[in-house]
Amino acid sequence: MDTHRRPLIAITLGDPAGIGPEIIAGSWAETVVHEGCRPLVVGHPEILRRAVDLWQTSVEVVEIESPAEAEPTPDVIPCLPCGAPEVLQVPPGTLDARAGQAAYEAVVLAARLALAEEVDAVVTAPLNKEAMHRAGHEFPGHTELLAHLCGVHDFAMMLYLGPYMERFSPHGLAVVHVTLHVPLHRIFEVLTEDAILAKARLADQFMRRLMKPPSAPASRSRKRERSAPPADGRPRIGVCAVNPHAGEGGLFGDEEQRIIRPAVERGRAEGLRLDGPLPTDTLMLQARDGQYDAVVAMFHDQGHIALKLLGMHRAVNVTLGLPIIRTSVAHGTAFDIAWRRQADTGSMIEALRVASRLVEARGEKEGGGKGNKKNERNV
Repeated sequence: MDTHRRPLIAITLGDPAGIGPEIIAGSWAETVVHEGCRPLVVGHPEILRRAVDLWQTSVEVVEIESPAEAEPTPDVIPCLPCGAPEVLQVPPGTLDARAGQAAYEAVVLAARLALAEEVDAVVTAPLNKEAMHRAGHEFPGHTELLAHLCGVHDFAMMLYLGPYMERFSPHGLAVVHVTLHVPLHRIFEVLTEDAILAKARLADQFMRRLMKPPSAPASRSRKRERSAPPADGRPRIGVCAVNPHAGEGGLFGDEEQRIIRPAVERGRAEGLRLDGPLPTDTLMLQARDGQYDAVVAMFHDQGHIALKLLGMHRAVNVTLGLPIIRTSVAHGTAFDIAWRRQADTGSMIEALRVASRLVEARGEKEGGGKGNKKNERNV
């Protein structure tokens, strides 16, 4: 493939005191990273050089003034400088407003580049929410910050595992969250039919982008042949209950009957392939075995715990509903192991791979070429 046809992807450095810089440096030399995209880094170049030194590699960090100058190779990291010099004084593994500000500025710059179509996608290394709050930016996390920068209100966090496990659907497994960064006691205040249906639609849109066309070769295993979706191309989506045993007919709560089931029925009337509400323990086992392409979870830990147990270091965070493509690692800053070269690079590599695939899928939909995508919801 022509090098300049590969997607140009901006990677934000994340919180400089966390593991973001080192997982970027540690994954840089992997061949799979450069086969699928042309990455560049947005952040303070000196922090990035320190991370390269930590890995004891000969990779060179080259400062650039615009994404157009980026010429990445396994030996060269193009870096678009961002962040005040004060961030260099932040000790590793510490909570610091200066690091929170640097992480915030990198996300803002990368998002603006994507909105201006100077880069094809954004991949974010982890930031620390408390550090960002200390810097005066009161967003619950990346997802809400990016939605604000893009001016959208219908969005969702999704965790995605690619089809690397034989027992998964041939298209991987996605988990979309109806409620996200809210206290557990407030979930029932914000759980509505409309919210559930909106997230189911986003899950359907995302998985349809990744699904192979009907003419693609069938799965090699009998298990996958039995669970493969029909030629209509609509993903199979399981919808979680919120109460134990799906409410047990109202004994343990009536939200399934009153809120979730009506949302499922409305989605089916629209053509979505929804099942539920189902007890999460049963549903996730079925999803693991390939019966579902996506799951709609009612709250943060309901989706996160199950998916991370299936593939912690290969899980990817995707923000749905944005006019830009954004993926991320599915873990935090890990201050306890930061800058000790103990962090796993797998999620960063997968985040780059998924972002590249989403750019490719967008190009296939548009028939090739870069059009004006600013008003299109990519994922």
